[in-house]
Amino acid sequence: MGRLMGLDYGDSRIGVAMSDPMHITASGKCVVDGTKGIKHVISEIGALVAQNDVEKIIIGYPLNMNGTQGIRVERTEKFIARFQEEYPDVEIIRWDERLTTVAADRAMREMGVSQRKKGVSDMLAAAFILQGYIESVY
Repeated sequence: MGRLMGLDYGDSRIGVAMSDPMHITASGKCVVDGTKGIKHVISEIGALVAQNDVEKIIIGYPLNMNGTQGIRVERTEKFIARFQEEYPDVEIIRWDERLTTVAADRAMREMGVSQRKKGVSDMLAAAFILQGYIESVY
């Protein structure tokens, strides 16, 4: 049984989280620099998939608060399509990410971590996305 990866996909930064081997907990892993282009992002995430024996990617699906799709959904779908071209054997699951960034920012405040440490927020958001999936499925 491979691990699960959580992604908080953004234009500038992609927060990455990883499950433990038993799919019980999620924890922040790293942040991928999205400003280097989609090829770089796919390469970096693909390397993490291979290094960690990832079987599924749970990607935050950025619906608007009223449930409609906006420009961020388009960008996420473009990434998913390009990633699947390179890594067709990795299952990708879209997960409603509404309020995960809010929860991550709240957790950071409670831990006393500066809001300016954006990478931390992205990793935490990815962990919240992944943990939500784990709790609903396992």
